Amino acid sequence: MISEYFKNLLADKNASAIRKMFEEGKILKAKYGADKVYDFSLGNPDLDPPKEVLDAIKEVAQDQSHGAHGYMSNAGYDECRAAMAQKESQEQGVQVDSSCVIMTVGAASAISSAIKALIMPGEEVVVPSPFFAEYTHYVKNHGGALVPVPTKKDFSLDVDAIKAALNSKTVAVIINSPNNPTGKVYSAGEIKALCQALKDFGKKSGRFPYLICDEPYRAIVYDGVEVPPVFPEYEYSIIVTSFAKNLSLPGERIGYICANPANPEKSDFIAAATMAFRILGCVNAPAFFQKVVAKSWNAPVDYSSYLKRRNLLMDVLDKAGIEYERPQGAFYIFAKVPAAFGDDDSAFVEVLERHLILCAPGRGFGMKGYFRIAYCVDEKTIVNSRDAFCAAVKDVERQ
Repeated sequence: MISEYFKNLLADKNASAIRKMFEEGKILKAKYGADKVYDFSLGNPDLDPPKEVLDAIKEVAQDQSHGAHGYMSNAGYDECRAAMAQKESQEQGVQVDSSCVIMTVGAASAISSAIKALIMPGEEVVVPSPFFAEYTHYVKNHGGALVPVPTKKDFSLDVDAIKAALNSKTVAVIINSPNNPTGKVYSAGEIKALCQALKDFGKKSGRFPYLICDEPYRAIVYDGVEVPPVFPEYEYSIIVTSFAKNLSLPGERIGYICANPANPEKSDFIAAATMAFRILGCVNAPAFFQKVVAKSWNAPVDYSSYLKRRNLLMDVLDKAGIEYERPQGAFYIFAKVPAAFGDDDSAFVEVLERHLILCAPGRGFGMKGYFRIAYCVDEKTIVNSRDAFCAAVKDVERQ
């Protein structure tokens, strides 16, 4: 008999809403034809990996040396950890060495391992809402509780609200910038204010919450926006990320944790997170793709097609009269459901589905009254969805 927890989880229609909508899309496409279904459900990057990555794959595949596919240290190959340290040194503006890095099975195991290394049953992790839906499961899996804190109307951080949520049970705060589902990039001022709040809390309480920065979309930004570094602002910060989005390698499951070298307990955290990674059953990150990303992590990528598709989708939503905040990065728009539905995003998503539009309800991301549109799809899907979006809104108006 399966556990009561999973019985309840599987019965919850909002659990794994993204994947459920994706599976529904396959059924609808088989029934009506793929070109008649407008599937915006899954954030699956559709750019091909850059040439440098494909060349590295070919090179690594030719390696027939003894032990090429064997175990390595749980934290990863030394050369790969050094390459990721070089990457973070450039992005964070501080010198990072390989001892700060653990190679992981995508960003998911990086976050889960970091949380397991920090949390005891009954403790809490604070997250700005809306947030990536899986955070709830990662925290609960280790006996903790996720504490959502609403963002401001434009999805920027409400630092005062985060400060109010901090207490003796708080072990960490997770931020995701560019954000899934909103595309929001938290500004340097917001990051500085948040870090100061964590410092003040730590000095007062004697316990400094970790700041976990989830950054798989870091490179995908628009309109001259940049993702500010956190390491110079707060010692107890860590980066968790992957190459799923920036190099279009979601199925290869390769990512890493990087601890701030200034953290006074860096060695203990890295040791604990490495052990947590083992306990979770990962053992080590995939050997093959550790070698691939060590050779190709800095491959240039042209994200302009995502920018074009963002603009096309905004035009579609403007035409339909659907409200949204302009995304600054990633490849999502978090749009507001029509006023007639109040905060019932599930009901509006059902209306969209009747018009063969597939989107994820906002409540799955911790915010009712919105829905997420993933625009990493063919341009024709976006352009051809215009009439369907307009018809869905007109249906609402006739009710």
